[in-house]
Amino acid sequence: MGQIKAVLCGYYGKGNAGDEALLASLLQMLPPNVKPLVLSGNPRETKKRYQVESFDRMSAWQVFKVLRNADVFMWGGGSLMQDVTSFASPLYYAGLMGLAKQFGLRTIAWAQGIGPLERPIIREIAKQVFAKCELVSVRDRASANLLLNWQIPCGLAPDPVWALESLPVKGLWDLPAPRVAVTLRQHPQLTPERIANLTKALINFQKATDTFILLVPFQKSKDLAIAKSIQSQLPGASKILTLDDPRELKGLFQGVEMAIGMRYHSLIMAAAQECRCFALSYDPKVSQLMQELSIPGWELTEIPDDPKLITQTWLDCYANGDSLSSAQIQSLVDRALIHRELLNQALAGG
Repeated sequence: MGQIKAVLCGYYGKGNAGDEALLASLLQMLPPNVKPLVLSGNPRETKKRYQVESFDRMSAWQVFKVLRNADVFMWGGGSLMQDVTSFASPLYYAGLMGLAKQFGLRTIAWAQGIGPLERPIIREIAKQVFAKCELVSVRDRASANLLLNWQIPCGLAPDPVWALESLPVKGLWDLPAPRVAVTLRQHPQLTPERIANLTKALINFQKATDTFILLVPFQKSKDLAIAKSIQSQLPGASKILTLDDPRELKGLFQGVEMAIGMRYHSLIMAAAQECRCFALSYDPKVSQLMQELSIPGWELTEIPDDPKLITQTWLDCYANGDSLSSAQIQSLVDRALIHRELLNQALAGG
């Protein structure tokens, strides 16, 4: 069985724990005959963390060089083709996919969450790019339905992070229990007033439950300032916990009773560890996850103006909320491994 050189492309090396978790999941699922070549915003850190060859995603010379010497080009999970956060981002990923085609590489779009696609031109580009891929797999029903409408075949399975191996977090069990994790991020709809109300509600929640609050930034540039602001006002014990290894980040939720999360992958990681979850949705992917798993929560625009009502809702979730059962979790993990089976089919054998 010959070795296959596969270029892995995603939002890697940019300090976003969700995208790092997707990369870790992909590396875990690659067939043994595949040599990963990772495009990264921080190649040195990516190489150190995952023990793989890594290249600067913004260096045209490095990208051209690695594509010339590869066999396969792969989008490695996540919401790469969407134009809400950036107009340039989908053009970048589509451009690399097109370049890979010109170099004669096999192309794979793996574990994608497609959209939102608000601009007709980006929507058409996405349609053309997906249509030319040898393999497409998606992580949600909405993405699958979009491709179905475009008459593009695809595999559908839960997000691969469900199947990501977790690692223990040093010192976690030395922290006071019970523990509640909070993952908030900057967003235009998370206004200063809403942050203030959520903070007041969390203060009251901590007083009522005597819980240890873990504030967990998934992306320091967008999460850390909010975490620091909240921690400075909490009356009880708390800690801001930043973890660089996504496997440890998933392991963190083994020691948490409840998670209050905006971050999509924070909710997946927490739910996968039998943790009760409460969601604050800023994106359709979070809303879809809430619906699929029956996770209680609010859209950001629906957060109550009354902190007492927020607190009471959280207390009810803490006292009476249900986590996923072991059987439900195992089913999601097993189905997430379909992404691995698809890779094996597409890549095994050289």
